[in-house]
Amino acid sequence: MTSQPAKNIQDPGRKEYLHGGQIVATKEPTQITSILGSCIAVCLWDPRLGIGGMNHYLLPFGHRHEDLKSARYGNVAIPMLIEQLVDLGANVKRLQAKVFGGASSINPGKPGVHHVGARNAEAAQELLLERRIPIVSHDTGGANGRKVIFHTNTGEAWVRLIQANKPEK
Repeated sequence: MTSQPAKNIQDPGRKEYLHGGQIVATKEPTQITSILGSCIAVCLWDPRLGIGGMNHYLLPFGHRHEDLKSARYGNVAIPMLIEQLVDLGANVKRLQAKVFGGASSINPGKPGVHHVGARNAEAAQELLLERRIPIVSHDTGGANGRKVIFHTNTGEAWVRLIQANKPEK
């Protein structure tokens, strides 16, 4: 008889790395990791069922016909993630959102400059508000990128700022 080691309760199970333009939605406990600059990651979670997922989009809105099929755009990636979670059994009325990213490493804080990171973050807020999905946590803006780790079964997310290397003088 062989014995299996006991799984740690906090064991995330599967691990996935999310690149720009990708989505992961799953019933399985999964740790999803991504690196963000001006891009946005929206993490959605149904707390009753422990179903969750995350997207990573690069631009706020796609308008051309071919854009409307690509998760590289927020107006496509957010509805796609919601649809995939609902297909897994999640209830839209229970979904909670966490939003990360939207940095501006070029001209941060420069007056009059509305950079793509800020537009990406605004798009996430608008699109989630339209669907009445509350944003329970967010970390957006600033000049630094972020590493995000999201656990789909618990809804927990960790964010670490990535310090940009400054050129030597």
